Amino acid sequence: SCCRPYCSVSVLFLLNLSLSLSLSLFADSLSPPVNVTIKALKANSAVVTWDIPEGDSVIGFAITQQKKDVRMLRFIQEVNTTTRSCALWDLEEETDYIVHVQSISMSGTSPLSEPLRFRTPKEAETQASKSKVTMEEVGQTTQLRAGELIIIVVVLIMWAGVIALFCRQYDIIKDNEPNNNKDKAKNSSECSTPEHPTGGLLRSKNNNNNRMPSVNIIEV
Repeated sequence: SCCRPYCSVSVLFLLNLSLSLSLSLFADSLSPPVNVTIKALKANSAVVTWDIPEGDSVIGFAITQQKKDVRMLRFIQEVNTTTRSCALWDLEEETDYIVHVQSISMSGTSPLSEPLRFRTPKEAETQASKSKVTMEEVGQTTQLRAGELIIIVVVLIMWAGVIALFCRQYDIIKDNEPNNNKDKAKNSSECSTPEHPTGGLLRSKNNNNNRMPSVNIIEV
């Protein structure tokens, strides 16, 4: 009976040991993340991205961030997510950093990924790159506006040409109208009062025949 407590303690110790070994085996079977890269690198921030090998059941990730030649670490962990990226903030400009990524599963964490080393740029370099991008965008916008203005000018010139041609045709038609009216009046006058070949006007014979004979009375 005195040996039972010691036996129970021994059994619990063995159970805990086997459980820890099994968890470590499961954790070792989980592959570390691959293709760890840095994107959107700025003077004070960056974004870490990675891929998960096929077949791994992952529920989260853990990231260790360390300055070069400095022992202090920043540990970032997130579970219940399938994201493959994480933002790093409060970085110092012109500083070297080392980043490791681990996958988290129900059985534990994977080994560390290959170390990723990067260096943050100067704030002035970041501003210069932003201004460069802005200038490129402004240049593209200016080119688009110049093209639009050229199209508008061409259309206006075409409309001006059409209007000028219309006005010219209208003036020609307006100038020809008085001549046509004169010709019409001349033709109508010639038809109403024909001239005699000798130059005089023809008179109607009926008028001569209708004249009353004159009577002269002479006293003796």
